[in-house]
Amino acid sequence: MLQSTMQDDYQLTIKPIFQYGRQVHANRKIITFTGDGYIESTFAQVADRADQLAAALTRLGVQQGDRVGTFLWNNQTHLEAYLCIPTMGAVLHTLNIRLFPEQLAFVINHANDTVIIVDASIAPLLARVRDQIPNVRHIIVKGPGDASSLGAGLLDYDELLAAEQPGFDYPEVSEKSGAAMCYTSGTTGNPKGVMYSHRSTYMHSLIVTSTANIALSERDRMLVVVPMFHANAWGTPYAAWMVGAELVFPQQYLQAAPISRIITDMRPTITGAVPTVLNDLLHNAPDTDMSSFRLVMAGGSAVPRSLIDAYRNHWNLPIVQGWGMTETSPVCAIGHPPAEMQGLEENDWRVKTGRVLPGVELRITDDSGVVQPWDGESLGEMEVRGSWVTASYYDPDGNSNDPDKFHDGWLRTGDVASVMPNGFVMISDRAKDVIKSGGEWVSSVDLENTIMGHPAVLEAAVIGVPDDRWDERPLACVVLKPGAEVTAEELREWLSERTAKFWLPERWSFVSEVPKTSVGKFDKKVLRARNTAGELDVETIA
Repeated sequence: MLQSTMQDDYQLTIKPIFQYGRQVHANRKIITFTGDGYIESTFAQVADRADQLAAALTRLGVQQGDRVGTFLWNNQTHLEAYLCIPTMGAVLHTLNIRLFPEQLAFVINHANDTVIIVDASIAPLLARVRDQIPNVRHIIVKGPGDASSLGAGLLDYDELLAAEQPGFDYPEVSEKSGAAMCYTSGTTGNPKGVMYSHRSTYMHSLIVTSTANIALSERDRMLVVVPMFHANAWGTPYAAWMVGAELVFPQQYLQAAPISRIITDMRPTITGAVPTVLNDLLHNAPDTDMSSFRLVMAGGSAVPRSLIDAYRNHWNLPIVQGWGMTETSPVCAIGHPPAEMQGLEENDWRVKTGRVLPGVELRITDDSGVVQPWDGESLGEMEVRGSWVTASYYDPDGNSNDPDKFHDGWLRTGDVASVMPNGFVMISDRAKDVIKSGGEWVSSVDLENTIMGHPAVLEAAVIGVPDDRWDERPLACVVLKPGAEVTAEELREWLSERTAKFWLPERWSFVSEVPKTSVGKFDKKVLRARNTAGELDVETIA
């Protein structure tokens, strides 16, 4: 084999991202909303504090490979941990603050966190499991609030940093070593851990700045709404630091009113959020001046056509849909309309799941594992592989696990999809959510998105329920907009003009809210359990 002359041993780690941002973009800003005002720092100041945190953690005995948990809001402190912990050779473990106590204790113990940095305002949530996490040696508390429920021996974040100086001597680490870890939201069984490498994080950061993705650059100011515990805020903090995009952090203030104020004050150009947050802003702060935005990225669950159309019609603002998973860092597809529109309108393309990104390979397979063509019609389970896709779940014992999830070098996503010849993916459903009625498939996702197009509907979730004749039929659970009135018969009649006849639900339930997972997705297992227990008021139309 003829060898290249390139410096192929150059390590793609977070260290060069950190060093480049602090030097080249030293005067760019990091802004944190406090509820009353804002805290502003430059990249250089944040980098110095990251140095001090590294020195403090070293003094506490943190070594390379040790896991350091963060139990924090989206704020500057969390960014300091993002930069410092992997660069010093330890592993950043972002803890989901919305997990049930038993799941929270599980992920802390499974990851073997030795130190946790916690915001004082949510200390009581961590205190619920304090006596169940014996390997945590130190708890570091940041910010105002009463953290006494965590017990004795707490360390103050700012005092620790004040005792140290900038200028930490960061080690050289392998690009294949663990940099950060996230756990799935645990919709079935215990959450599963994904260990991102330095290399995967570096490569994912590059694709976020690519024009094939969201083209994040130093001309941008990003409002980071998606939680920093959710697949590292979709990888945007590292990408932003790499290119000098300013970051605005909202902390816990994620309701429509404070988000509207932040947008008015800070004039961000881009944001990333789940559809429920975007829906809240549209309906409860419709007078927000969104003219500073060039695009809004949405993900976490399918974005309904009604929401995409509403943002375009009300604010002349494009929603760009992205797809990914905790297991994929997460972004694997993005929904920019192609140059050749092929007879479709822009929003016809935007409603699709997205076009697979360079750096990711994607295929769909049928129930027998046979690869299906990219013809826009053939359906199968979507499988992916690439440099920022995990090859296994984290197992502290080093054993292979979930052979049904990983095979032949591919990650099975559990999503049923078709792919067009130009690489555009359209997910029909989760494999576990698809409704099989009389031998035919009914897409719960398509039904939900269509129902949410009705002017009286705020949210809709569709689940499959047993049926004596058809084996399974759809049950539509609907949340109406405040003050709106509509009957099940009227909704079904409206729907009959927009979907296949055999898809039309006979069963309807009007609910006050759709239960959601810790990352904002519709939690259909809860709806199924409520229906089985007879807790849903179901109306059946003959």
